[in-house]
Amino acid sequence: MPATSKTDIRSLDLAQLQQHFTAMQEPAYRAKQVYQWLWEKSARSFAEMSNLSKELRAKLDASYAINVVEVNKSQISNDHTIKSAFRLYDGNIVEGVLIPMDERMTACVSSQVGCSLTCKFCATGYMDRKRNLNADEIYDQVVLIDQQAKQNYNAPLTNIVYMGMGEPLLNYANVLKSIDRITAPDGLNMSYKRITVSTAGIAKMIKKLGDDGVKFNLALSLHAANDKKRNEIMPINEHNSLKALADALKYYFAKTKNPVTYEYIVFNQFNDEIADAMELARFCKHVPCKVNLIEYNPIQFAGFLNAEGDKIDAFSNYLKSQGINTNIRRSRGKDIDAACGQLAVKETV
Repeated sequence: MPATSKTDIRSLDLAQLQQHFTAMQEPAYRAKQVYQWLWEKSARSFAEMSNLSKELRAKLDASYAINVVEVNKSQISNDHTIKSAFRLYDGNIVEGVLIPMDERMTACVSSQVGCSLTCKFCATGYMDRKRNLNADEIYDQVVLIDQQAKQNYNAPLTNIVYMGMGEPLLNYANVLKSIDRITAPDGLNMSYKRITVSTAGIAKMIKKLGDDGVKFNLALSLHAANDKKRNEIMPINEHNSLKALADALKYYFAKTKNPVTYEYIVFNQFNDEIADAMELARFCKHVPCKVNLIEYNPIQFAGFLNAEGDKIDAFSNYLKSQGINTNIRRSRGKDIDAACGQLAVKETV
């Protein structure tokens, strides 16, 4: 862990960094060089900043920290998915996943250490939330997973999903700052359209996304389209009812014109009947959307089972008959607990 007297240099924006350099009696343009090293070149130490003098690098090292994220351990699935446990500067661990496919390379990143939402089907929901991730810690996950994609599959990342550990909209400022650094020309310069933020459904924060005019994609983990069932598996719904979410989504769409993706895990004998599909179809009328039907990935804490294949197919066919763009998402990385809903730190060494 870095000394507490050191400032996390990546917590400073460019203007703040320039002020710090002026206070150190260094030219302001040096701040821009350092900023470029941090966010464009993903430097992990001041020693790498070769266009700075040794004296300046030593001065920076004495006063500032780059709180880099390290790969603590990686596992490779039978389907080539790679799950990594990332060690943060304070010793906490989060998990991230590289999902390789023929046409894309997707990074699934975490936004919190643990989670406070206690969704009954999600392994992370059984962990305590220890803290939010800083923007640079989210950014580092992307950089490290991109390196894994290039090293293992000779291809760069194409997509990023904020679907790992934690609820992104409960770490709103850091999530948006990380996306800014990932998409900015003086950052990683990735497209907003290649980024999806998934939420369990916090109505007031969905409205804030609209007010902020975000350009990335929004996914809502829905999993049931009536309040009774959703309350049972997602306690957050008790304070963010489907009506409240529908109103927030209408507001969001009016502001951004971005369609929404609904994530729907199909549980055996819980939400897998045509009656459930009819409820979902009605909910889909609120804003332009598409639906991803997701296989359930068992966890040791919960007794849910994946719906039968014919039930999922019938569910999908009904939604398509109603003109709803529907995809069935097959699980990736299930054998190493890397699939949707399975992320939970089991080892810390």
